[in-house]
This record gives sequence, C-alpha cells and structure tokens, in this order.
Amino acid sequence: MTDGSVDLSKYSSKGFDRGRPFWVEWLWRLTSAIFFQSGWFPFYAPKRMLLRSFGARIGRGVLIKPRVTITFPWRVEIGDHVWIGEEAWLDSLAAIRIDSHVCISQGAYLCTGNHDYKSGTFDLRCSPIHISKGAWIAAKSVVGPGVTAEEGAILSLGSVATDRLEEKGIYQGNPARRIATR
Repeated sequence: MTDGSVDLSKYSSKGFDRGRPFWVEWLWRLTSAIFFQSGWFPFYAPKRMLLRSFGARIGRGVLIKPRVTITFPWRVEIGDHVWIGEEAWLDSLAAIRIDSHVCISQGAYLCTGNHDYKSGTFDLRCSPIHISKGAWIAAKSVVGPGVTAEEGAILSLGSVATDRLEEKGIYQGNPARRIATR
C-alpha cells in the first residue's frame, strides 16, 4: 500500500512455520504454564529435561528461574552455565542461540519476530538472535530480531538492541548505543 494504511483483516500467518504440529505446541503450552511460567516450580534439572524433551538443545548447569516464557523450545539452543532470570521471555519465532556463560536477566525480552509496517497486510518477519559467550543482557532490556551480541557484550538495564552489539561493548539506551568497553 502506498498510503501507509494497514488492513489487519487481510493478515495471514499461513507462511509462518511453527516448527511442530499443533498438538506438540499445545502440549508445550500446558507444560510451560505449569513448570516455567508459574512461580511455584523452582527446580532447574527438571526444567532442563523438559526443554530437551521438546527439542531444545540445553547445556550443563543452565539455571532457569520461575515465570520464564519460551515460545517454541525447539528453536532454542542454550550453552553451558547460562542464567535466565525471572520473567525473561525468549520469543523464539525464529532461532535463539545463547552461548555458554551468558546472563539473561530478569524481565529481558529476546524478540525474533516483528511486522512489516510497509505492508498493508502487516506481514510477519522473523530473524534469529545470537547471544555470544560471556554476554550479559541486563534486566528489562530488549533484543530485537536479527541481533547478535558478540562475546562479552553488555546490554544495560532497560536498553533496546536493534543492531549488532560488538565484542566487549557496553551498550545503553533506546536504541542502544555503545558507551564504554568492558
């Protein structure tokens, strides 16, 4: 559309591949509600096992706190000794790869999907996220579709990454800008 208007009645997600049959997604949503999104199940080893049973690749010593949302675990790869804080959301419409020794703090949002604002039908666009070894995604920060956080990068409190975070860079703001070197 040339006038910039959107007609959501024409939106279709037919081209989006959810990666698993409906019944698997339904079973995951039930499992997630009980063991991940609730606050009453704090045990790490069973969470790792459940994620693996749904196709996630999970390393050793991964700590997943309560009230964490993972959209599609079959699109998630997490290395060794990763911490995922309370209320983090791994919105894995596309692949999310988190290397070893990464901290994803409380309330962080890793968003792999967005919509094409230039399209009158608001088409869905998805791009993978990669968080490299030793990076820290601080509390309440957002990592957008297609972003790579290179080794040792820090995205500070409440910041929004829409582009690559360079190695050992410390980033702040919305959009996040490099403010220092680690």
